[in-house]
Formats: sequence, C-alpha cells, structure tokens
Amino acid sequence: MSDGAENLLERALVEEATKKSGLVWVGSTGPARAVWHVWHEGAAHLVGDGPGEQPLPAGLTDGGSAEVTVRSKDKGGRIVAWTASVRVLAPRSEEWEAAVAELKGKRLNAPDAEVMTERWAKECTVVRLTPASVSTEVPDTSLAAAPLPTGATTRRPVPAALPRLLLKRRRRG
Repeated sequence: MSDGAENLLERALVEEATKKSGLVWVGSTGPARAVWHVWHEGAAHLVGDGPGEQPLPAGLTDGGSAEVTVRSKDKGGRIVAWTASVRVLAPRSEEWEAAVAELKGKRLNAPDAEVMTERWAKECTVVRLTPASVSTEVPDTSLAAAPLPTGATTRRPVPAALPRLLLKRRRRG
C-alpha cells in the first residue's frame, strides 16, 4: 500500500475511533487523564479547568503537543494512539464559538445550561487537539497506571437499621 493511502487510512481510523469513543486519554507533561470530548472539523475539542468542569491534563499549552489514546466504547481497550498539536482557542473567536456549539450539545448534567457558554468564556479553557501523527502499534508493556488523586469519595457504609426498614415496607405491601 502506498504511503498516501496508508496515511488516509490512519486518519480515517483516528477520526472514526475518536468520534465514537465517549472519552479519550490525554497526556502532555504529566500523567494522562480521561476526558470527554467532541470531534469537530478534524480535531478533538475539550473544555475544562473551570468550576464544575473536568480537569484538563497538565501541560496542555498553546503550540504544545499531547498524546491521545482512544479506547473502544464497547470493550474499553485501546484502539489507536495519536500525537496531537495543541491549540487553546481564544474565547468568543469564530473557531471557539463553533467548537462550543458542539461541546454544549454533548455536555451532560450541566447545572447552568442557559448560561454555560458564558461561564466557559470567563472561567474555562477550550482546547483543540489536531492529529499530527498516528501509532497503531500495540505496546509491548502494560499501560496501566495508578489512579490520579481526586476529591471524589466513595459512599459511606449503609446504616445498620436500613435493611430492617426496607424489609418492613415489603411486608406491609
């Protein structure tokens, strides 16, 4: 197969896999983070680093690069990895408006959907990740890593009286 055809196949794989995946793993200078995204006009777009939004990976700076790993939506395994050139979009620019229109439609459970784009313009970062090179080779080592520190907590233990209360309700009915 010629280099041109192989390059087209790689780009098609990146686009299709990234479009279908609910999240991608993005890393730059620090550890990779799972982030939700939208594929728009040949690139993955992310929003984050603001109140109520996802934390973006460290080192996503304008003009920099990042490693993006795309997982299978069905099985969760790695499909493809690609190197991206990073561009931070200027708030209210034409490109920012187009990206935010797509991101807004995919943002789930926003507490302030009516004014979300205003908040994003003031307090968040919108990033464009454009594919630069593709790697379809399977790594020879595990890519497993320890979870990143987070403020999220697990549930507390179930109160001891709860099972009895639930069983009483069943007996009455």
